[in-house]
Amino acid sequence: MTLLADLLSTVFERRYRRGAAGAALDGRPLTELAGALVGSAGETSGLALAEEILTRFDALADDEKLEFFRYLATAMNIDPDAVRSSLDAYERDPSKATYRSFAAAVEPARQEMIRRLNRVPGATGALVQMRADLLRLGGKEPELQALDLDFRHLFASWFNRGFLVLRPINWESPAHILEKIIAYEAVHAIDSWDDLRRRLEPVDRRCFAFFHPSMPDEPLIFVEVALNSGIPGSVQALLAEDRDPMPEDQADTAVFYSISNCQAGLASISFGNSLIKQVASDLAAELSGLKTFVTLSPIPGLTKWLSEKGFKWDVEQPDQMKALAAHYLLNVKSRGNMPFDPVARFHLGNGALVHAVHADADISEKGRAQSGGTMVNYLYDLSRVSQNHEQFANTREVIASAEAKSLAASASLTMTQER
Repeated sequence: MTLLADLLSTVFERRYRRGAAGAALDGRPLTELAGALVGSAGETSGLALAEEILTRFDALADDEKLEFFRYLATAMNIDPDAVRSSLDAYERDPSKATYRSFAAAVEPARQEMIRRLNRVPGATGALVQMRADLLRLGGKEPELQALDLDFRHLFASWFNRGFLVLRPINWESPAHILEKIIAYEAVHAIDSWDDLRRRLEPVDRRCFAFFHPSMPDEPLIFVEVALNSGIPGSVQALLAEDRDPMPEDQADTAVFYSISNCQAGLASISFGNSLIKQVASDLAAELSGLKTFVTLSPIPGLTKWLSEKGFKWDVEQPDQMKALAAHYLLNVKSRGNMPFDPVARFHLGNGALVHAVHADADISEKGRAQSGGTMVNYLYDLSRVSQNHEQFANTREVIASAEAKSLAASASLTMTQER
């Protein structure tokens, strides 16, 4: 980590002290404290109110948290009449004063409350957890979905790329960080400390994570990388216990084989694209022999989609599975003409392309269940990433290699025959 990153982490590494010794509790209902916090003028009193709100919220039962969220969503919402009248005033007389009035009217008081809560040292992590509770409990209630948009609006600013610190994770990293890598791994489970060691210690393995200065002990997202000779087609081979590590200067390919989001409260706050591009750029600068940057990615909804559509498929027929997977990735769309597969949406949106599909690439129980064992390489051509991103954003066209397109075309006959 750079010296600047170290300094930032040191400056911002302030622990959130819940219920500090000797602090007198206000005692009013939590909803009243929220209103008082927004209306408070003094910094000291505001911090005391914010700390008490965070402390007491954390101790609430789920039904009480839901009640508090509903209060924020209704009592601290915008006033439509005030919005309309302030907009009318601005249209009649555009000025600094009328614009300020309109801006104040369209921002609900709960946004300012969340900002003031964040003044407490260490509160950023507590607010991320608060949003995780909101997502878990809120369901599809329209008012609570609107409240979530306020959290997302603020988090998009607080967690933008300019504030994030990229750190390498290795076998020498602090134990509490390594424990979280094990816990947060969402693609290929880490079964033991020995398993983790095999992913971090060899010279042909890398791991990188984004951290926020206000949450220095909590990875936000991390990527595991294998340095390899050629593009791999099996995750079991890539992670084999008995494999021989290769000298890093002999590697020509960097394989992003696992990308895991760590914080449920940061769902839909996108920084995974920045992570991959930054890591690829850093590795290219470190190792001049690296020419190819690819993923080895799961296809999580393939077998479920095939079953729902009534297609017969057989994992014992690898060519069939490859063709069906290619068709699914290139041709099956969801709302907005976006790829149905969420992993495809992520990588294609980052500027990658569908490069190759492999059968029997993940023969674990999970791999068989979610995709019949198939996996896909998304290729990050650093010279074309920006161009691919723009093309996908504008046309929604799935950019793919000639091999992948040919596979997808061959699937149509197979699907007709097997239906």
